Amino acid sequence: MEYLKNNSFILKSAIFATGFAGIVAEYVLSTLATYFIGNSVFQWTMIVSLMLFCMGLGSRLSKYFNKNLIRNFLLLELALSLIVAFSSVLVYTLAAVSSYYEVVIYFLSMLVGLLIGLEIPLVVRINKEYEDLKTNISSILEKDYYGSLLGGVFFAFIGLPILGLTYTPFILGLINFFVACIVFYRFKGKMLQSQLKPMFGMISVVLIVLALGINFTDAIITWGEQKKYQDKIVFATQSKYQKIVLTEWKDEHWLYLNGNLQFCSIDEEMYHEPLVHPIMQLHPNPQKVLILGGGDGCAVRELLKYPSVDNIDMVDLDPNMTDLGKNNPILIDINEGSMSSNKLNIYNKDAYVHLEQDNTSFYDVIIIDLPDPRSVELGRLYSHEFYSLCKRKLRPNGLIITQSGSPYFATKAFHCIDATLQSAGFTTVPMHNQVISMGEWGWIIGTKNNQITREEFKQKLQGLKFSSIPTKWINNEAMMLITSFGKKDFFNIDANEIEINKIQNPVLYQYYLKGNWDLY
Repeated sequence: MEYLKNNSFILKSAIFATGFAGIVAEYVLSTLATYFIGNSVFQWTMIVSLMLFCMGLGSRLSKYFNKNLIRNFLLLELALSLIVAFSSVLVYTLAAVSSYYEVVIYFLSMLVGLLIGLEIPLVVRINKEYEDLKTNISSILEKDYYGSLLGGVFFAFIGLPILGLTYTPFILGLINFFVACIVFYRFKGKMLQSQLKPMFGMISVVLIVLALGINFTDAIITWGEQKKYQDKIVFATQSKYQKIVLTEWKDEHWLYLNGNLQFCSIDEEMYHEPLVHPIMQLHPNPQKVLILGGGDGCAVRELLKYPSVDNIDMVDLDPNMTDLGKNNPILIDINEGSMSSNKLNIYNKDAYVHLEQDNTSFYDVIIIDLPDPRSVELGRLYSHEFYSLCKRKLRPNGLIITQSGSPYFATKAFHCIDATLQSAGFTTVPMHNQVISMGEWGWIIGTKNNQITREEFKQKLQGLKFSSIPTKWINNEAMMLITSFGKKDFFNIDANEIEINKIQNPVLYQYYLKGNWDLY
């Protein structure tokens, strides 16, 4: 009787482990899809949904497995071991040489779901020898669900932030492999004698392949990563929130987040000076400034040129990014060590949550330097509700500016940000500049002062002079240019068709994704 209980325990432990590995494999594929394709909500929704559908399909197909259940289960585990272990390597390699990596990501998701769907009914049927039907089904499914929970916790706190997308898949592959080894050892007496040697041979081959994969995967993924960029990668890390990459060509450097260019050291002043100096020049005595994003430290560098500023609060979600801005020699050289200023306070929190929770801090100027609103969660930081929180945090006559993407490549998104800021009670003026490395880029600047008209606000901007501040690019002539857009109907945008971006109506990311990016 004790032997039978032990056999049942082994089977349920196997399902627990494969439930763990299966769900983490889907999370890995969802993260890869987000990194390579974008639109995280869509990718996670589709990949997890396809996995569940294929699990159902696999369960249906399992009824055609009538013999050799132990052998078939072992084959499924070995197949899962190889598929999940090499998922990242395969995607990175294909992304470097082909445009079909999106299809492969979805195919792998479906294949993992199919194999998991096949194995659960097989284990139920094997375990019926040791438990009655009621206990058998409930205990098998219970262990699978518990394993999935642990898998989610593992991926969130260990897999992605510590092991990254390089080694997490191999941990999963090894879990499936060891499940196969334990089940083989325990149940080989129930297999045909003619099946033992071939199965042992397959287990040995899989072990060798996994060992080779672990040894060479870092080099392969680094090669695949490098192929995505024109220049040499000098720093790369996968944080809990994003992929951070620094590249180098001669003495110049590029910063990328999730494959999207954030700045180039050749011309970053053409982005950061319009972001900081117009708004700072407009305020008569800016003392306290809030930066949302900006973990590279370049905006802080520009703010420190103003002696009146005695406090800068930075809210950036990713501690890896702010640590990089503070400690990386390349970024220290670019930001002139601004991240170590005793005027700067860094909060590694979600900007929306921080504004909701902080009831004591108020600011003269708010600078929003966040990634483009290419997803629902990023679009939340460009919403009516978010800008309303910002307005509440501004002192009387306070000013706000937000980077707003490209007015030419994401025209509707640009206008949506402008309209959404206005809906929160700001008088706004749009600005743009041709940043050589990024293309035509834009900002929306707003004032809490509702007594000034948009045209009056624009005239103030066009009258700004920067002789008292050491700048590399911006001057009065530049202000005349960056506040001028030519004829308003150039892109045939009807302002009445632009909706306000709200949390319950997240239209901005759709405008952004449907932009004129093919013109880039």
